[in-house]
Amino acid sequence: MGERISKYTISPSIGQELQQRAVFAVIMVLITMILFITYVFKGISYPVPSFYYGLVAIVALFHDIIIPIGVFSYLSYLKIVEIDTLFIIALLSILGASVNDTIVIFDRIRENIRKLGGDNFEKVVAKSIEETLTRSINTTLTILFILGSIIFLGGESVRFFALALFVGMFFGTYSSIFLASPMLLYIYKTKFKNK
Repeated sequence: MGERISKYTISPSIGQELQQRAVFAVIMVLITMILFITYVFKGISYPVPSFYYGLVAIVALFHDIIIPIGVFSYLSYLKIVEIDTLFIIALLSILGASVNDTIVIFDRIRENIRKLGGDNFEKVVAKSIEETLTRSINTTLTILFILGSIIFLGGESVRFFALALFVGMFFGTYSSIFLASPMLLYIYKTKFKNK
């Protein structure tokens, strides 16, 4: 049997609509996440109010999706890849996975505040990162190994989807450990330490 090959094109008006819906979807996900995180962490308002946990998570998420967008914008500029719905799905997947890593660290901070108190917040944050570091790195390395296999051995149709996920997962883990928690600590030191 012969192989059937088809090519789909998208008109500029549909492309514009896809872009608007994608931006709307990402904004709605970010708003929902900040509300959810604020609600979940409402029990800890000392030494940093729960709203700031959500705000810090959103800043980290913005970092996590801006890097794959930049990489794929450059690849699109070089005409190596076209940005399509799979890329949007990859961005939403990155948001979900990255917020999960951040929540794990924030949850450990919450537990350590209950055990140790919030008076030495720097120590609580450091201990929380230390306790979750191995789990975060091992989980991410496992995912990156699988995504790397798909990039190099997988089919053409999912290669760039896997690449977007690879870049996003790598920087998502980085931001959860080295961006979100230090930002929370910075907010504590600048706004709440002497109060």
